[in-house]
Amino acid sequence: MNQPADTCPRSLAATSPPPPQSAAPPGATLSTPLTLFFAAAVGVIVVNLTAAQPLTGPVSRALDLPPELAGLIAMLPQLGYAAGLLLLVPLCDLLENRRLIFQTLVCCAAFLALSSFARSGWMFLASVFMAGATSSVIQMLVPMAASMAPENRRGRAVGNVMSGLMLGILLSRPLASVIAGTFGWRAFYGIEAFADALLAVVLYVQLPSHAPQATARYPELLRSLWTLLRTEPVLQRRAALAALALGAFSAFWTAIALRLAQPPFSLGMQGVAAFALAGATGAIVTPLAGYLGDRGAGRATQIVAHLVMIAAVLVLGVAGAGWGGFSPTAHPVVALALLVAGAAALDAGVIADQTLGRRAINLINPAARGRLNALFVGIFFVGGAIGAALSGVAWARAGWSGVCAVALGFAVAVFLFGFTDRAAQAGRQ
Repeated sequence: MNQPADTCPRSLAATSPPPPQSAAPPGATLSTPLTLFFAAAVGVIVVNLTAAQPLTGPVSRALDLPPELAGLIAMLPQLGYAAGLLLLVPLCDLLENRRLIFQTLVCCAAFLALSSFARSGWMFLASVFMAGATSSVIQMLVPMAASMAPENRRGRAVGNVMSGLMLGILLSRPLASVIAGTFGWRAFYGIEAFADALLAVVLYVQLPSHAPQATARYPELLRSLWTLLRTEPVLQRRAALAALALGAFSAFWTAIALRLAQPPFSLGMQGVAAFALAGATGAIVTPLAGYLGDRGAGRATQIVAHLVMIAAVLVLGVAGAGWGGFSPTAHPVVALALLVAGAAALDAGVIADQTLGRRAINLINPAARGRLNALFVGIFFVGGAIGAALSGVAWARAGWSGVCAVALGFAVAVFLFGFTDRAAQAGRQ
């Protein structure tokens, strides 16, 4: 990895036509070792964003947060991430990229360390928000990987790198549960701070140096984001779908640890970790979804993914809240097995939708790939933050049934929006 790679676009012309070919930077190709490197890096960093979900109970109790605000523990890292995507990622058009990535990740480690020592709820919430914002360094890495792959294999390449991202998201929960159950939740944030600091050094050594040539100023870069959002219909559609899908995902994972701690399951942190690990099996669909997109089966795959999400939430409602007359108390083993199956299916549907969306985003305008990715991911993490916040309120007021109702609302909205969008596109053809 010794050649400069253009991690971010230099052109501010959001509507400029893409070049005939979206080739990789000269001398840079996405080999298997590089793919694994990118996947591992983003997988480590993304743990910062979702690990708080199973820690909602311990953190809120330790810091005396009221139940209605417990959802902020999982919401604010994601909301911070969205803010970082919009405010920090465009800086890679102005500053030398390797140094920017290093400094951003070091700041992230510092905020995580502050979270581990926080003694007040508001100090903790502010620090995890800032840690989420600086975790947007992920989107300084993913576009680099996409630009290094040929267009006819970009969907598979993005899917492979996203496997690391999604595995990081899914494994963050069992990892956080195991560490918090053994050493306490503060130890988890301390370990994450050390891991990010170490990764910052590795990335600084391994990444190529790239000094952007753009003469635009920071305010112009920010204005170009609005222009892209207004003029790219593919971005609008895919980001809206991904936001709704991540809303269902976050609503479920924000509250599931609270449900598993109750009868008839009564699981401790180690049990929650095992559950989250079983749910991570849904990540196996990530390369498959990218492959099917490359083969022209993206529309059919998207429909299946949305239907799987709806079915998964219904199963979760049956298993955890007794929908349809099922009794979790009378059949706790069956109920737990259904919760695991529903979690894996929900993850698989959300991951497939986001992989297809990412593939579409990386094909529409190579001249603005970095900012398009920032907008896409920023919007869908806003959806995730809203889902987490609504989940906390629903849990406080209606328990697990309310959480599943929130997740089902998001899942049905994904399907209906996807259906109307496909119908509108068919009518224009």
